Amino acid sequence: MKKLLSLSLAGAVTGLMLSVPVFAQNNSTAEQVSKGQYLAVAGDCGACNTAPGGQAFAGGLALDTPLGKIYSTNITASKVAGVGNYTLEDFEKAVRQGIRKDGANLYPAMPYTAYSNITDTDMQALYAYFMQSVKPVDEKGPATDLPFPFNIRMSMAAWNLLFAGGKPYAADNSKPDEWNRGAYLVEGLTHCSTCHTPRNALMAEESDKALAGASLGTWFAPNITPDPHAGIGNWSENDFKQYLATGHSANGSQAGGPMLEAINKSFSKLSPEDIAAVTTYIRSVPAQNINAAPGKLPISVPKLSDVDIMNGSASQGTNLYEAYCSTCHQLSGQGSNGLPALYGNAALRRPVADNTVMAILDGLTPDKGQAMPSFSNKMNDEQVATLVNYVFKTFGDAKVQTTPERVKILRQGGEASPLLAIAKGGIIVGAIIVILLVIGVAIILNRRKRG
Repeated sequence: MKKLLSLSLAGAVTGLMLSVPVFAQNNSTAEQVSKGQYLAVAGDCGACNTAPGGQAFAGGLALDTPLGKIYSTNITASKVAGVGNYTLEDFEKAVRQGIRKDGANLYPAMPYTAYSNITDTDMQALYAYFMQSVKPVDEKGPATDLPFPFNIRMSMAAWNLLFAGGKPYAADNSKPDEWNRGAYLVEGLTHCSTCHTPRNALMAEESDKALAGASLGTWFAPNITPDPHAGIGNWSENDFKQYLATGHSANGSQAGGPMLEAINKSFSKLSPEDIAAVTTYIRSVPAQNINAAPGKLPISVPKLSDVDIMNGSASQGTNLYEAYCSTCHQLSGQGSNGLPALYGNAALRRPVADNTVMAILDGLTPDKGQAMPSFSNKMNDEQVATLVNYVFKTFGDAKVQTTPERVKILRQGGEASPLLAIAKGGIIVGAIIVILLVIGVAIILNRRKRG
């Protein structure tokens, strides 16, 4: 339910840089720093701002976005490469308004539109943690260099006027405390809508479709509203709690991609009380009936045999499944030794096959339990498409299929944003207009000379 990956918006991820009304830094208590650490985990700050094998919060993580590759920034207390020189007011502007200390606008890949609802008290704790407990790292990562005109950060000022400007969370006194805590977390620190809400042409969240599911470029974040067909309306309260805490649940659901990372690094480390609060709030949001799977599911567990494989009469999909999947998931997809069954698996009841493709290409690495290996170097695009289509047809929603062309796009990091083409078209049109104006002026001047 988190990140963007964003993956979803372009820009430089700055992480959680927070501030509140001025107070002396040395007045912070150990309790406040500890609270800030917990909140940083809830905000999943480390996931975006720590590169593989790098030091915590030192940035440098490369993120593929629809507008180009971006790199997360150093948010340690380093005064050379990080945010050590940020005042509390500087932090407040960064997190709530998307404005850096030097006055430049941040790209909304750093979800300041969600972080703007963090309360002043929690901002104090976060500031204390980052400034006093996170080890300073005096190294800057690679600089983000998006194509023109997106490399002009000033353009984000107009975007902010249209889509930003949130305020600290105000409790709804008509709701119980648990609901308010859940709303505060979901709408702010855990920024679930960043991934699970569709976006418009300008890549801003469509608030009337909140949490109704969205493509992240490669992975698909499903509908998590209480709709019984498109969303999680058929999940029990315990199903959802278990899923957030562990990455899987008894109803055949298991996390993958950005959601698995969010669970490994954030949700699984939250208190049972906060997991319950998030569950309460999510189960109360308005149901959305979009992004539902077609619903053509198998009636019973398929009975497959090794005989067809041995005598050469099996389909290519069956052979690929036997070669790469059956050892762990069994020939009839029933799973074994704690490994998930494919029959009845929620991953095979999505409106698109992208997540299954990505699981095969990238693999899955849970915080606990057995990992699924990557097969990107073992199968080409046509083989992956054939295997995925076989798996959906045999164990999942038979009307959901993919193509080698789609696998190729996902392997390459997803489709480019249409904004790139629009921007290039605008540049071309602008250049033509300038040329025509120059020609027009030249003609007028030439006529005046002749006259």
